[in-house]
Amino acid sequence: MNKTQRMVPVAGAVHGSVRPPGSKSLTNRGLLIAALAPGRSTLIEPLDSQDTRVMVDSLRRLGIAIDGHQRRLLVHGCGGVLPVKSAELWLENSGTSIRFLTALCASARGDYRLDGNTRMRERPIADLAATLNSLGAAVVCGENGCPPIQVTGRGLTGGVTRVSGAVSSQFLSAVMMAAPQADAPVELHIDGCLVSRPYVDMTLRVMECFGADVQWISDSALRVAPQPYVAIDFCIEPDASAASYFFAAAAITGGEVTVSGLSRDSVQGDVAFVDALERMGCVAVWTDDAITLRGRPLRGIDIDMNAISDTAQTLAAVAVFADGPTRIRNIGHVRHKETDRIAAVATELRRLAIGVDEHPDGLTIHPGHPQSAEIQTYDDHRMAMSFALIGLRVPGILIADPECTVKTYPGYFDDLHHLCHGAP
Repeated sequence: MNKTQRMVPVAGAVHGSVRPPGSKSLTNRGLLIAALAPGRSTLIEPLDSQDTRVMVDSLRRLGIAIDGHQRRLLVHGCGGVLPVKSAELWLENSGTSIRFLTALCASARGDYRLDGNTRMRERPIADLAATLNSLGAAVVCGENGCPPIQVTGRGLTGGVTRVSGAVSSQFLSAVMMAAPQADAPVELHIDGCLVSRPYVDMTLRVMECFGADVQWISDSALRVAPQPYVAIDFCIEPDASAASYFFAAAAITGGEVTVSGLSRDSVQGDVAFVDALERMGCVAVWTDDAITLRGRPLRGIDIDMNAISDTAQTLAAVAVFADGPTRIRNIGHVRHKETDRIAAVATELRRLAIGVDEHPDGLTIHPGHPQSAEIQTYDDHRMAMSFALIGLRVPGILIADPECTVKTYPGYFDDLHHLCHGAP
């Protein structure tokens, strides 16, 4: 077997427990805000992956001292004044990192260039640049409205401005986290339908943990007061998006899986993926520190996944084994992720001989009898992790480029193997 492929062994009904690594979303938000706070913050149980490493590397290039180890990161914040006034940052294909750091650099004083790989240069960021420019920065992106980005930071003036919500909630989150550095309150009005609203709620809650004052003033507007963050010890939950794969493993195999460290009160909206599986017929048990999912015969559903779009590929894998079609709606923005996720899922399901209708905003999946195939991953970690689940029921599923999971979950295949088959 080619070393860039991985065969997924068929499993029986999966029974076990797992604790995924720390949330990428919480880790990168915690890193950025801790960098702005004065004094030393400690991030407890952060994620160690490519996306978080590029964030750490970039903050260090900006003069932020970060030390520690995988269980704890010590961030020595700058109190809102970046020590380095000129830097070049390389963000690979971490959309979260480049958007958050663009806002950070715009709130500082200096000249900064941010860039990434080929796919990154296809991911839109012009709307974020426009919002930051309206607050006093000078942000210039490529001719196609994508990276590379040149930022001349002059500090943020504050005031009333608008931010697009239709392409990525990260634009709003990025401006929110930089806004306490502004000279005056920042009032952010959202243009269009806000995608992935739970991630904005997460940003707000993390900011509040670090002492910021953020208020919803209407259903589509926020107000952020100017004030310094405070250094804290910040505990990071297991990644709820990563947990979706293990819940799906139980659903697909008719087993039972417990994910520890998550609850109904999680700050991560993607725990709602469990509700989607319940609609498909599964049974969930929620406690204060764990969620258990019991697989049952699956039925197709019609579901709006805008709020939990990072789990749409996972649900597509489950839908293959339902007793009727599943329609996934309102995720058109995922065409701008690591790959065009709607087109990629449709292509790979058809490779498995599964019928798929592709829509501008999603997919309809028609269950069938999947055949063995080599799944292309498009350098998208979520394609690899979600389609591997189909191999738990279907012999001969081969995942191309499984190493792409290092982006957010380097140990994914080891954890999946351990859960399904015992220690490797």
